[in-house]
Amino acid sequence: EMWGGLLYGGCVVVVPQAVSRSPEAFYDLLVRDQVTVLSQTPSAFRQLMAVDVARGRAGTLSLRYVVFGGEALDMRGLQPWFDRHGDQFPTLVNGYGITETTVFVTFHTVTAADTAHQGSGVIGAPMPLWQVHLLDERMQPLPVGARGEIYVGGAGVTEGYLKRDDLTRARFVPNPFGAGLLYRSGDQARHLPNGELEYLGRLDAQVKVRGFRVELGEIEGVLARHPGVAGCYVVPNRTASGDLRLVAYVQFAGARPEAAALQAHLRQFVPEYMVPALFVAVESFPLTANGKLDARALPDPDVARLASAPAAASAMTPTEARLAALWCELLGVPSVRNTESFFDLGGHSLLAIQLVHRVGKVFGVRLAPVALFEHTRLDGLAAYIDAMVEPPPPTDRGPAPPGP
Repeated sequence: EMWGGLLYGGCVVVVPQAVSRSPEAFYDLLVRDQVTVLSQTPSAFRQLMAVDVARGRAGTLSLRYVVFGGEALDMRGLQPWFDRHGDQFPTLVNGYGITETTVFVTFHTVTAADTAHQGSGVIGAPMPLWQVHLLDERMQPLPVGARGEIYVGGAGVTEGYLKRDDLTRARFVPNPFGAGLLYRSGDQARHLPNGELEYLGRLDAQVKVRGFRVELGEIEGVLARHPGVAGCYVVPNRTASGDLRLVAYVQFAGARPEAAALQAHLRQFVPEYMVPALFVAVESFPLTANGKLDARALPDPDVARLASAPAAASAMTPTEARLAALWCELLGVPSVRNTESFFDLGGHSLLAIQLVHRVGKVFGVRLAPVALFEHTRLDGLAAYIDAMVEPPPPTDRGPAPPGP
């Protein structure tokens, strides 16, 4: 980023760390120093967009180009920027680069039409002097639309890792298509019909949830299509009992929907095992010193989670309170409302079997597993248990008359 400006006669503005942590101060710096080319991560730019909208003064920036890098770009989230500034001035450029290949390898000029793209970010075509190959597990080229790993060749491919010969051999491999080495990026992509590449996330971002392989980026892409979502980040999280669940951190645009509404939106497009168990609202995403999302600084999901049911919930009956304690223990959440659903809170068939067993021990009833699917809310299941525990009401008929 620095050499590009210096080699072409530009003035490089180095942003003080304190300013980079404050979107408002950073916006003021861009205006004051009349910055024309901004290189920034998508996470940091989302915060800058929020300041731009709040200031309400289009035209005060001098930007000609904004170059994104360091993270995957969700192009749908750029719609508020295009609504205010259009897509010509400044020009937004999505770059794909890797440290091991001396950074930028491909680029794509982003237009307003890209916000309608339903997949991940388009990273474009290779820059001059670069070769980008999309290969399968046998290092064979893949056709249009097929998912594969990105391999990079060219003058910028480095020689390897310092004192890490094993890792160097694993990542820097002989080039079957020409001279030199190819770098195995660990990134997934696919060719679009126009020849450009669409980034599909990291190979190591795949997680297994109850035996199902889950792509976190795919969940984020679908969740970002909800009109109330301005940004999102999905992470795997283990409960105290060791069960793996998905947690979605969400930055909202305008009114904040309930967790149940977000889950209903996701269920239209992804299977049940890909629907996060918990949703956590964040005002903005924490960033590292390099401007990337700082996952370790995200709030505790159990403390800050959104309720999966409307705020109005009645006081609990004794049965509901005892049942809620079982749910909290099994699901790894600190509290449960009597209007919330076992499955919306992360329950699944394996946990349902455990719940049936514990309900039998606590309430002394023999609960059929199907009852949990018929009465998913805590208040409904508690009423069902009460009906099993209480004796049937007496009949109004008196004793039978004596026989003749």
